Amino acid sequence: MATVRTANTVWNGDLPAGNGVVSFVSSKRDDADVTWAARSQEANGKTSPEELIAAAHATCFSMALSAGLSKAGNAPERIETTADVTFDPSAGGITAIALTVRGTVPGISAEDFNEAAAEAKADCPVSKALAGVDNISLDASLA
Repeated sequence: MATVRTANTVWNGDLPAGNGVVSFVSSKRDDADVTWAARSQEANGKTSPEELIAAAHATCFSMALSAGLSKAGNAPERIETTADVTFDPSAGGITAIALTVRGTVPGISAEDFNEAAAEAKADCPVSKALAGVDNISLDASLA
């Protein structure tokens, strides 16, 4: 069964001086402020499209890895994933995504964990959606 999730952004003003508010309609989470400065310089308590992509990618990857490990008979105790999304306006946008995962998985070898992580990176729906990013790296290890 397909699901639809909805977010909404209202932007006011021009790009350099303007500001916006991201509303998480489906989950009813707190709204998040966004500005160009928060996107291209320091966050200063605001979010950016790249941070939202990082959150989506880290979550999707963790879920895909957990599913793959469980299916292979190695249910994880803990998967912790960080996604670092690099945004470079002068280079045309998102230039790299670095996934770092640490897992606590009883009874699995480091080699098998790395293989499962590589499969999760390839199979995660968010990874597939981000296929236009040429440089998506993965650093996987057991905790």
